[in-house]
Amino acid sequence: MTFEEPEFGSSSRVTSAGDPLVARLRAAGCVFAEDEAQLLREAARSGPILEALAERRIGGEPLEYVLGWAEFHGLRIAVEPGVFVPRRRSELLAREAAALAAAAVSAAKAADDGGSAPVVVDLCCGSGAVGAAVASAVPGVELHAADVDPIAVEVARRNVGPFGGQAHAGDLFAALPRSLRGRVSVIAANAPYVPSSAIAFMPPEARDYEPRAALDGGADGLDLQRRVAAGAGEWLAPGGHLLIETSKHQSSGTAALFADAGFSARIVRDPDIGGTVVIGESEALPAQFSAIPHS
Repeated sequence: MTFEEPEFGSSSRVTSAGDPLVARLRAAGCVFAEDEAQLLREAARSGPILEALAERRIGGEPLEYVLGWAEFHGLRIAVEPGVFVPRRRSELLAREAAALAAAAVSAAKAADDGGSAPVVVDLCCGSGAVGAAVASAVPGVELHAADVDPIAVEVARRNVGPFGGQAHAGDLFAALPRSLRGRVSVIAANAPYVPSSAIAFMPPEARDYEPRAALDGGADGLDLQRRVAAGAGEWLAPGGHLLIETSKHQSSGTAALFADAGFSARIVRDPDIGGTVVIGESEALPAQFSAIPHS
């Protein structure tokens, strides 16, 4: 079946009553069938292209993969199959990281010592959505994004590049340039936190299409968070902040990891978007160590 539509690539909405595309999307379980039909039409340049896109979506592929982008914090973030799709709940992580980055920029300007720009790291970056959102909101930061998946890193480069950001491939902090050690003002990490046994119960769009490495947080969901919390201290500047997205029911466990690593910790929630973030602050170096250069 193909669709006979008068205009493709148009933003004009087609009436949903009797719309075969809306009917097929709704039958496939798409809750927002009308909105999705409109987005598919805007992405298509012809009837055959619309049919191909519709078949992918009706087959269960995430809408963001079909369109090639996801909306996040007011930005259109490029995504492609095999890369974790940014969730709206992660906008809390971006928002809190941006607030801390803005404070770091203001402090650097007030110091007026000609120092380098405050460094922000988007760790386990996936598409780089969080880093892009922070740099978009806070001009003047030095942005680095890192992920173990080289496909994700290539997509992240497309998203952080317009803001002067760099993306690096590697395992957690090992991906970062050594010159950043002890210089980072903000680390924002959306490390996988789904317990291994719970992945089978996730929506098919996630468990069947997104890379398991971007979802699986180990037996209790905190394996990667443990490593991030344990390794962050040597990368943060004095008074720098570590932020880790987690779930509401895991937040006390995540906060305990911060305490074990020597950070003070507070839990921030946004029930409107279902977001939970734990934020920790590093201590200032003793005066006798503050002048030691970083290798």
